Amino acid sequence: MLDTKVRDLVNEQINKEFYSAYLYLDFADYYEDKGLDGFANWFDVQAQEEMDHAMLMRTYMHNNGEHVVLEAIAKPDLTYEELDSPLKAALEHEQFITNSINVIYKAASDVNDYRTMQFYDWFVKEQGEEEKNADDLIKKFELFGKDPKGLYSLNQELLARTYAAPNVTV
Repeated sequence: MLDTKVRDLVNEQINKEFYSAYLYLDFADYYEDKGLDGFANWFDVQAQEEMDHAMLMRTYMHNNGEHVVLEAIAKPDLTYEELDSPLKAALEHEQFITNSINVIYKAASDVNDYRTMQFYDWFVKEQGEEEKNADDLIKKFELFGKDPKGLYSLNQELLARTYAAPNVTV
């Protein structure tokens, strides 16, 4: 059994991860509508990763004898003024998720819940990668996205991204 606060935070995080998937699907749809299938692919892969994160946390809850409470998933309501708006929103969202993961880690640490801390070690590292990937994509867009040939090349690069399931044990 998990500490009540830790349990509630993990439940909230599961729902945040599912929302992240919705948000990234919304970004993918935006890029698909713009004819940028590579950008759409990049965010489709991101959405799959976020679903995996939610499912890993769900399994962790079950493995610890906890009941998972799924809440309604909010509809993404962002508007995109520029082609890079979803990219910037993605970085901001990843920073929000990083903070949320850190809150769980701190709560687990406060009650000496080493098992939860060990489980979330992977997510702490993953969030560092997520933020870097989002930041790198913004930088690439700033360098190449204003030029049609550069945008085309970047789109082709992103089209090559493939999904890889996370390598973490629960």
